[in-house]
Amino acid sequence: MTITNLSPRQQLSAGRLPLRLTTLFLGLTLYAFAMAMMIRAQLGVDPWDVLHLGIANHLPLSLGTIIILVGILVLLAWIPLRQWPGLGTIANTLYLGIALDAFLRFLPEVHGLGWQILTLAAAILVNGLGGALYIGSHFGAGPRDGLMTGLHRRTGVSIRLVRTALELSVLAIGWLLGGPVGIGTVAYALLIGPATQLFIRRASIRLPQGS
Repeated sequence: MTITNLSPRQQLSAGRLPLRLTTLFLGLTLYAFAMAMMIRAQLGVDPWDVLHLGIANHLPLSLGTIIILVGILVLLAWIPLRQWPGLGTIANTLYLGIALDAFLRFLPEVHGLGWQILTLAAAILVNGLGGALYIGSHFGAGPRDGLMTGLHRRTGVSIRLVRTALELSVLAIGWLLGGPVGIGTVAYALLIGPATQLFIRRASIRLPQGS
């Protein structure tokens, strides 16, 4: 979800900590809410959630629990890449799944194509805002983005190519496991970048110079 040049120690010592923590968890909460909206819209989800939902078809675990377990496995893949998690990385790994399960308990499935499309569009916007707030808190990359940047650093392959390869791989595995691929998957891939960019300037917290 984010890329930052701050080390874990700098992330904690940089100023405006209460505001940054609030921004971090607000961003993650909105991100989880957007994930739940996309699932309930039933038009397809983003590639990583295709994988999560595909796994959920075969394990007697909640979707949030699966997201946490996959996040932990991804973090383990950071070790040979010599990546170090920040506070945001840990919060992303643990909190996102808990919040998603909470939202899925009360959000009903959406029916009717018009309402489904509207819900999908709203989900992408909310996801963009949540991602911008998370990035703007400057607490470190999410586990999946950290894997992408770590592979880029260790292999020299461009970030665009690494991200494409990762997302196509998890999409294919998720689809083979029965995860939902649809127009929402394509819409997310095309629109999440512009949606995040729409909010990023206002959502980013300016840190004191020298942090």
